[in-house]
Amino acid sequence: MTLVHPREAELIAAAQRAHGNAYAPYSGFWVGAAVLAESGAIYLGCNVENATYGATVCAERNAVGAAVVAGERRLEACVVFTKHSRATPPCGVCRQVLLEFGPDLLVVSVTASGLVTRAPLSELLPSAFGPSDLGK
Repeated sequence: MTLVHPREAELIAAAQRAHGNAYAPYSGFWVGAAVLAESGAIYLGCNVENATYGATVCAERNAVGAAVVAGERRLEACVVFTKHSRATPPCGVCRQVLLEFGPDLLVVSVTASGLVTRAPLSELLPSAFGPSDLGK
């Protein structure tokens, strides 16, 4: 079954725009992300690398941070855009952060060549540890 979000085209275009602002001088792996909040607002992020590598922040976490700064607490979808040859889903850390704000969200990974993959976050992060494990 292919899950397609009604605002997917808009989210893909937004993630592609964010991709253009990525700062990736070390890896050359530019990433743009767009998250859709429950309110209907879209928030963008791009990866920002650092010479120490450990201080690098992924596009998805920057997008989630922008949403949280704006007061959002629930996310419905996340689109990740790269120019890689295969669609690239969020890394493990980003999956964990996305879980905090959207355990049921749809993750869409898109390449510049038009390759698209879709999966619910629950498939990308099975048996996840989340707020319910802490009684929240």
